[in-house]
Amino acid sequence: MNSPKEKLFSEFPPVSTGQWKEKIVADLKGADFEKKLVWRTNEGFNVNPFYRTEDIAGLKITESLPGVYPYVRGTKKDKNDWFVRQDIVVADFAEANKKALNILNKGVDSLGFKIPGDAVNPENIAILLNGILPECIELNFRTCNMKSVELIRILTAYFKSKNYDLTKIRGSVNIDFIGVILSKNHVKTEWIEVMKDAITAAAELRMFKVIAVNAHLLNDAGSYITQELGYALAWGNELLSRLVEAGVDATIAAKKIKFNFGIGSNYFMEIAKFRAARWLWAEIVKAYNPTCKHDCPNEGPNNECRCAGKMNIFARTSSFNLTFFDAYVNLLRTQTEAMSASIAGVDSLLVTAFDKPYKTEDDFSERIARNQQLLLKEECHFDKVVDPSGGSYYIETLTGLIAQEAWKLFLDTEEKGFYESVKKGEIQSAVNASADKRFKALAQRREILLGTNQYPNFTETTAGKAGKRQKAKGENSGCSDSFTLHPSPLALNDRRLSEDFETLRLATEQSGKEIKAFMLTIGNLAMRLARSQFSSNFLACAGYKVIDNLGFETVAQGVEAARKAGADIIVLCSSDDEYAVYAPEAHQLIGDKEILIVAGAPACMEDLKAQGITNYINVRSNVLETLQELNNKLLK
Repeated sequence: MNSPKEKLFSEFPPVSTGQWKEKIVADLKGADFEKKLVWRTNEGFNVNPFYRTEDIAGLKITESLPGVYPYVRGTKKDKNDWFVRQDIVVADFAEANKKALNILNKGVDSLGFKIPGDAVNPENIAILLNGILPECIELNFRTCNMKSVELIRILTAYFKSKNYDLTKIRGSVNIDFIGVILSKNHVKTEWIEVMKDAITAAAELRMFKVIAVNAHLLNDAGSYITQELGYALAWGNELLSRLVEAGVDATIAAKKIKFNFGIGSNYFMEIAKFRAARWLWAEIVKAYNPTCKHDCPNEGPNNECRCAGKMNIFARTSSFNLTFFDAYVNLLRTQTEAMSASIAGVDSLLVTAFDKPYKTEDDFSERIARNQQLLLKEECHFDKVVDPSGGSYYIETLTGLIAQEAWKLFLDTEEKGFYESVKKGEIQSAVNASADKRFKALAQRREILLGTNQYPNFTETTAGKAGKRQKAKGENSGCSDSFTLHPSPLALNDRRLSEDFETLRLATEQSGKEIKAFMLTIGNLAMRLARSQFSSNFLACAGYKVIDNLGFETVAQGVEAARKAGADIIVLCSSDDEYAVYAPEAHQLIGDKEILIVAGAPACMEDLKAQGITNYINVRSNVLETLQELNNKLLK
């Protein structure tokens, strides 16, 4: 007798991929499958609308286990815990210590201190770390590159004086000369010697990382995912290669490197990015033949140190996609980004405060940022399951595709030399070109920022934000040799994605004028409502006051109502067929007193343009350029 399970499956016979596709094509009713459902990513590959087991057939990474080389499924075997990090800009060491102790009692177990270089001394470090138990948390420091070796020595001496077990202390000192070139175009010639000295100084701090790959700089500049990953790998390889050439053992050098990634809002692809990152870095390190220094169950064939290939990942949510207006939407972005990173198995995570675009974070926004991670741990239990995405046809496929494209970029960059490419500005130019494409895509609504270029908050005002906006951008880096405050033609883009729209909306608000956009809805009910909604969202992106209506019997009634309302813009919302009659009538009644806009792209548009009706908004419009042109006319 068949079991209930066998009976169930016998009633649902297998369906082939071809049969699935036939059904989808039938439901499309003649629409092209490739054009309608296959997504061409910015990363250079296509994504299908569905995946099945045959799509991952032969993909070797699906045979991997968590905690096992090449670590595509994570470096942890039995849990997915990560450090909850919060950074503190240190101005007063006693106050910074007080704040650190406070937040350690509120769920944080990773501290990041930004310390001015001229304040690095044993007395200040002792004040800063007073009462903090480094064996129980993660400690991270950032100061001037040229002061970092001194800081490492001071930390080692301090830990010894307190009789801490140096082998249990986790953390990092962020030494990064290449990132300074990327962001500030400042070159130091002695960078390899400093890194070598740092590794020597940190020899007793086995779990401490002292060499940084700050790939988050690429993410925050607007890079695509495969760019961030490909360049990060080339960056790490450059550091490893230079250190080995300088006489540092490859095993030790690899274990002292920390990767600091950004996290974008492309949920599934970000999960795949981190999985691919661990995989590819393990392969790169393997090429240096690291040897195991002690008995280890993770030792590979021929005394190979597989632990050296474990990528240590600190991830921080992106600043590039944070917005000044409707800032609480930033919480949605940072939450999904934190989910991507934690599911993917990062080692530590920082959620950027939602109000960063316009102010220094306060107690409220920092608390919310902490709790976003604690929610994932305590309520969603993301820390309990290692690599829950493993085996997903979609994510496994994405992991392979991202790895493939990132590897191509890595090989191309490695051939030229990453450091030389950075000095020439080639990496910056490539990332900035991607950022420019994203700015253009946002302007055309091919990339969406909720609350900025789609569904803005119609009634929001800056309410004092504008005065704090530039101060937030000039945030103290905690390093007195941050070099230059002037952007270089070879520096990475430092603008957020939404800034052009924010400038537009601020110009409207600061003009002191209330620009009114009136929806003259008439004719076909479904079309006029759809187009008035579209137009209202379109024009509200500039901060205009939108006046919507249910409909008018005649164009004359609509124009009369618009003038009583004091409209500056009258948007004609109807169906394409009706525009041939309504648009000329509206144009004749309005003349030059108000700006007439036709919502849509009717077949009769060329005939209407010949009659002097020149303004149209539709799904193909460049939203930003259209609104900038309107502002130029209306804010004179």
